[in-house]
Amino acid sequence: MLDNINIENILFLDIETVPAARTYKEMETKFQKLWVHKAERIKQKEEDTPETLYNRAGIYAEFGKIVCISTGFFTSEQFRVKSFFGDDEKSLLFEFAQLLNRLNKPDQKLCAHNGKEFDFPYLCRRMIINNIKIPALLNLSGLRPWETPHIDTMELWKFGDYKNYTSLDLLSAVLNIPTPKDDINGTEVARVYWEEKNLSRIVKYCQKDVITLAQLILRFKNLPLLTDQQIIIVQ
Repeated sequence: MLDNINIENILFLDIETVPAARTYKEMETKFQKLWVHKAERIKQKEEDTPETLYNRAGIYAEFGKIVCISTGFFTSEQFRVKSFFGDDEKSLLFEFAQLLNRLNKPDQKLCAHNGKEFDFPYLCRRMIINNIKIPALLNLSGLRPWETPHIDTMELWKFGDYKNYTSLDLLSAVLNIPTPKDDINGTEVARVYWEEKNLSRIVKYCQKDVITLAQLILRFKNLPLLTDQQIIIVQ
């Protein structure tokens, strides 16, 4: 599996997103009205309201923002992890775009879990919103499906079965990949950001997902897993 892809030509990534405002009431008035319409479409229970559903706003690029992008890549003997993070979304997106522009070469790949449905389009939408030119590695306009430089580990695991969603946590457990997730989970990111104001926790959580993602690709390629000594966090 993936025999024709050199792992040193893959940039692994994961993003963490939060609602753009701390609470529904703190949204700009025009977005409050638009969120009401959105909430009406996504509510599952009669008692759901725009206020109670606002904790989900971060998963929608129109109502959320990116607070961390963690990336990782293989060298001959190491796996190096670097994160772009902060309250200024435009700055971190600009730095990330610069990285992608430097990496732009014919055999370069991007890899994320559920990336084709979430990470990649979310990044593109937020770059447009922030007036940042989308790097060629993210811009799939005009490309045929087999020409896209994106690897989606969830799509790989489906093997053509489009009715199934498998989380990164479940997949790593099934494949016996050790995961150091011992702190927060995805549903807590918004609270940790807005209430605890603890961005460092979110960064560590995001980096752990990138490491797990790399381990998953190694398992798909039937290669030995990374050891702790091989993982380098770049400050």
